[in-house]
Amino acid sequence: MTSISITELLTIIFVVVDDWYQVHGCKLLNGKVGRKPVFKDSEVISLVLAHDFIPYPAETQYVEFIRANYLALFPKLVDQSQFNRRARALRLLVEQLRRFWIIQKGWHLQTYYLMDTKPVPVVGYKRFKSHSDFAGNTNYGRCASRNLNYFGYKLVALSTLGGIPVAYELVPANLDERVAAEAVIDYLSSCDIFADKGFLGHEWQTSIFDQTNNLIWTPKRKNQYVQNSKALDHWLSSVRERIEGVFMKCKIQNATWNAYWQKQFWDCALELLQK
Repeated sequence: MTSISITELLTIIFVVVDDWYQVHGCKLLNGKVGRKPVFKDSEVISLVLAHDFIPYPAETQYVEFIRANYLALFPKLVDQSQFNRRARALRLLVEQLRRFWIIQKGWHLQTYYLMDTKPVPVVGYKRFKSHSDFAGNTNYGRCASRNLNYFGYKLVALSTLGGIPVAYELVPANLDERVAAEAVIDYLSSCDIFADKGFLGHEWQTSIFDQTNNLIWTPKRKNQYVQNSKALDHWLSSVRERIEGVFMKCKIQNATWNAYWQKQFWDCALELLQK
């Protein structure tokens, strides 16, 4: 496998981001008051995206690593506190950039997609939570496949068969997986969506088809009267590994991304966006 240097990586990301920003991104900030920042918005977004490729889970370590080794590429780099505020303020531009590339590459035009959920704990299960930034917008939940009780969110995601995520949403952990799926299914129409047993339910699948013309395919439980063909079950099992690969991207180098690093909701959301 061919690798590139961090200098090349940072340069490529900046060129792609800045080209998009000059044509599209700056228009999204029309009406923004205040002095034009010396450290450009496109530079902030570039470093936010590059963080996923450089093994420093803590933002302070990451910013200082860039300052110590690649300041020539970002000579106006701000301190970590300013960088964090700027990154959070630009989080919606990061999402718009992601959507732009999905359309540019035509990933939204495919007809076969994968769907699954992943638990995202944000506060220790027994820890006092009433003063947490997450209090009031999430809840306790359980992930049966991981035998995990946790407090936090579910990440529900749709991806292509090639493993490219096209739509995702964070929902409270206690939400039924089928209800959580409705937050992203409306993104598609007339598609075949392959999922696991958490999305079983003839009535629910029928209602989704009536509303969006999307077909939901899942394995069957052993006690169900109507079963899939063995070939279909084998294929469903094989493609499930692909969306697990998507969720593997929700890991920081050598440390699982589960939002324990984050103390505020928008920091958690920004961490997800840069993935």
